[in-house]
Amino acid sequence: MTVTRNEISNKSLAEFELKRARRICGVGEYLKQKILPTFVETNAKGICLEIGCGHGHWLTSYAKSDSQNIFVGIDLVSKRVRKADRKRELFDLDNLFFLKVEAGEFLQALPSDLPILKTFIMYPDPWPKKRHFKKRIIQSTFLKLLADKSYSNSSLFFKTDHEGYFDWTTQVLKDSPHWISGNHNWPHDASSFFSDLFKTSRICSAKNHK
Repeated sequence: MTVTRNEISNKSLAEFELKRARRICGVGEYLKQKILPTFVETNAKGICLEIGCGHGHWLTSYAKSDSQNIFVGIDLVSKRVRKADRKRELFDLDNLFFLKVEAGEFLQALPSDLPILKTFIMYPDPWPKKRHFKKRIIQSTFLKLLADKSYSNSSLFFKTDHEGYFDWTTQVLKDSPHWISGNHNWPHDASSFFSDLFKTSRICSAKNHK
């Protein structure tokens, strides 16, 4: 029996989607079993999410200063997440969690009873070449998903050293029916690996408009 190229492609796509569905399911179980009980027990206001948390310097500092919220940092690099988690253990922070997960999959896995209060995206990969713009995290589809998983009037904060990505983000936010751009105060001042590395940065913010 001859297998066509199209059949191989369809099989690979099906396997990819199955693995993705399993990852989302696994993240969802972790959120329900580990984070949701803490959220309920502490009567937290909401989740403060950092996408691309790196080694967790900034989010750990923020979690130490605010015991009324749950803080979640996500990253795609296992080594970074392990280092971040060691900081959480060092300071014995029950309101702080670090996960290795892709942002879109995390949002899809997030249950409705764990709403996002604030989202932070700091120094993401700018993908500077035009043909790679589609890989940037700030896209209209991402903003809609984030809005759906967030409180009404929740905040989104974005920081970058790349002028082109800053202009891109401000325009996508302006065009989004789900967010209203504004000039909101950055809620926590603490250093991070990239903030120390890049001496200049640009910040924009928006409010969820459901």
